[in-house]
Amino acid sequence: MFDNVPMVVPLVLYFALIMGVAFFGNRLSAGKRTDTADFMEEYFIGGRSMGGFVLAMAIITTYTSASSFIGGPGVAYNLGLGWILLSMIQVPTAFLTLGVLGKRFALIARRTNAVTITDFIRARYGSDLVVVLASLSLLVFFMASMLAQFIGGARLFETVTGYSYQTGLLIFGLTVVIYTTVGGFRAVVLTDTIQGVMMLLASVAILCAVVAAGGGVENIMRTLYTIDPKLLTPTGAGDSIPKPFILSFWVLVGVGVLGLPQTTQKCLGYKDSRSMHNAMVIGTVVVGFTLLAMHLVGAMGRAVLPDISVGDLAVPTLTVRLMSPFWAGIFIAGPLAAIMSTVDSMLIMCSAAIVKDLYFHYVAKNDVKALSPRKVRVMSLIVTATVGALVFLAALRPPSLLVWINLFAFGGLEAVFFCPTLFGLYWRRANSTGAALSMICGAAAFFWFNLTKTSVLGTTAIVPTLVIAIAVFIAGSWLGKEESAEKLRIFDIQ
Repeated sequence: MFDNVPMVVPLVLYFALIMGVAFFGNRLSAGKRTDTADFMEEYFIGGRSMGGFVLAMAIITTYTSASSFIGGPGVAYNLGLGWILLSMIQVPTAFLTLGVLGKRFALIARRTNAVTITDFIRARYGSDLVVVLASLSLLVFFMASMLAQFIGGARLFETVTGYSYQTGLLIFGLTVVIYTTVGGFRAVVLTDTIQGVMMLLASVAILCAVVAAGGGVENIMRTLYTIDPKLLTPTGAGDSIPKPFILSFWVLVGVGVLGLPQTTQKCLGYKDSRSMHNAMVIGTVVVGFTLLAMHLVGAMGRAVLPDISVGDLAVPTLTVRLMSPFWAGIFIAGPLAAIMSTVDSMLIMCSAAIVKDLYFHYVAKNDVKALSPRKVRVMSLIVTATVGALVFLAALRPPSLLVWINLFAFGGLEAVFFCPTLFGLYWRRANSTGAALSMICGAAAFFWFNLTKTSVLGTTAIVPTLVIAIAVFIAGSWLGKEESAEKLRIFDIQ
């Protein structure tokens, strides 16, 4: 086990750096917490102070995850270049999110003092049912997504260090829970910025190692053709990427990202319009480069090490075998960074959903005297520890193929939040009847299509689910009571 010390040391130093940043973020926030309302704005969205670079890194590191660094490249290892082409659908994530939602979302959040996505939904629809549905859906699907991240982090740690999967799971889980609780949103975005840089460096280093080991790109392509000519085609090995699936992917990770609360939440916390515009450009470039590099690692790695039996182990195995122990330890921090930055954002939003959206509003009745800053911190610690413990227990017996767990969570969140978020921002007729019906029917349809494995015209569950959710939202909004002119004026909807 001592042979793995050169790998372990860089990871320990990285974890220590992240913890140090969390405590630094805590100190930065300390002087800005004059009362409970100020504390919650600071703790859950960092006082709306993110600049362009930090905003870009916060969005892309929240979006990219174990699926982007381990699961997706693992599928590319098995299917070839076709999966890389498919993964590039995700490139406009930051541009689309900030371009369509960013400015309006931020302006309305400031007018209504919204600190969370659920605050926005409460202000727009004024319905307790819609708020509770949003909060519960967020918790359920976030836990599914965090399960994939915990498994990915633990597998990565196990492969790199040689220590057990359970040891990696415990260390990874404790680190994320502690620094998220200590520092709140400000620590999350500061660590996300560092982790975004680590992701870029790691993707470059691992890609260069794979290309060098394979004797150059041209030689790698010849080798892949020898293994299976289909690895070089858009449909992938075994024609596993049919056109209906491509359409489904466009919906899920293309247009559908407008319904992901973990990325739309970041729209609440930026400083000004210039920051948003800079983030749109920076985020698009960084996410495009990172996804391309990591999926190339997976696809071309097949030519270098063709005997990896489990796709999820492709990137960790390539890193360990192709790089010296010390540098492998440093650059494996890139995938770990992607995983941790996704989990920390989800943990802070789970905490906000329970403490801010449910307890503060329904139990404390918005009485700031009943919920002091100290009590918010204690409750947040309990919530994050409980959620972390539940995910930890579920991850002890990990299923394979992380990418599919993550895509299931993505689809569920989009089924619930896509219509209330998008229509709530732009359609004057949108109301609580449409929102509630859309959430219920969207979630029910998504589960039904997945459980019964029913396919409509060869597409995956997300396509018919969103069609149903949109149709029900429109019908319910026309049948329900129209919103008041005063509310429409606040939301600036003509």
